[in-house]
Amino acid sequence: MTASSDPAPQESASREPVSKDPVPRESTSKETGPQGAGRLLAVSDLHAAVTDNRPIVESLHPTSDADWLIVAGDVAERPEDIRWALGLLADRFAKVIWTPGNHELWTLDKDPVRLRGQARYDHLVELCRELGVLTPEDPFPLWPGPDGPVAIAPLFLLYDYTFRAPGTHTKEESLAVAHKSGIVCNDEYLLHPDPYPTRDDWCRARVAETERRLAAHDPEIPLVLAGHWPLVREPTSIMWYPEFAQWCGTELTADWHRRFNVTAVVYGHLHIPRTTWYDGVRFEEVSIGYPREWRERGHPRGLLRQILPYEPESAPPARTDTATSGGTL
Repeated sequence: MTASSDPAPQESASREPVSKDPVPRESTSKETGPQGAGRLLAVSDLHAAVTDNRPIVESLHPTSDADWLIVAGDVAERPEDIRWALGLLADRFAKVIWTPGNHELWTLDKDPVRLRGQARYDHLVELCRELGVLTPEDPFPLWPGPDGPVAIAPLFLLYDYTFRAPGTHTKEESLAVAHKSGIVCNDEYLLHPDPYPTRDDWCRARVAETERRLAAHDPEIPLVLAGHWPLVREPTSIMWYPEFAQWCGTELTADWHRRFNVTAVVYGHLHIPRTTWYDGVRFEEVSIGYPREWRERGHPRGLLRQILPYEPESAPPARTDTATSGGTL
């Protein structure tokens, strides 16, 4: 989150001091899990164009030839950086599943790829297909878990300004509060909805199509829902700047974890990595974030979050008393 005058993160990356802290390396062991099964892992908000985040991307390795990886958005802004990061991961993991964040959809002044909106998203989907990376446009892949298959549903949903600023009742009122406070997402200037009239129109179209696909899915096969933006508003309640919640999701998805046979929900965007539970369903925020954030908090849950098989004792309880995010999302 940022005042609207702040530069895009990759344009300011050169001003970040080079970290002298070693990047923890994920294990490169190729020992497989029980009965040769791998793990379903997840990460988001790699921000690979930021100088000190690049070694983090380079350090990500599976612990098994069978490990899958969900990448829940905000890999980078320019397609060349997205290709580098996803290509590296696709060469290492048995399967990589990507869904876009807002940063992949930005059209920056110095980006040689001038595509906007839907055309930009389509371009990134084709880039992923060249790399063998799955996207929200592909059939849900079945992860072969020890308790039976689990379908991974990558979601591209955006937001529709229904997570409004406190005390406001319309999109216009909520945006006015954000502009007055100086807490305005760069999406307002860099994320174009073409050919949709507005970002919220694009969001509603994505929600309708995704909901149709989820409703058509076999209810006997559990789902992991994986997207960049949280499906419910509750995770945004601990953010430093409540005005920013309007760029963090839509009320249209608030009951999806109850309506469908969901075993876990994966998301990022907030830069507040933690585990929470809503209506008995586990929600995992899996972001890396910016150097100024991870230098302060470290990586207490590791760089890659294990989604399945679920191991409740593998990580300390999430802190829910304060937000750790204060940067551009």
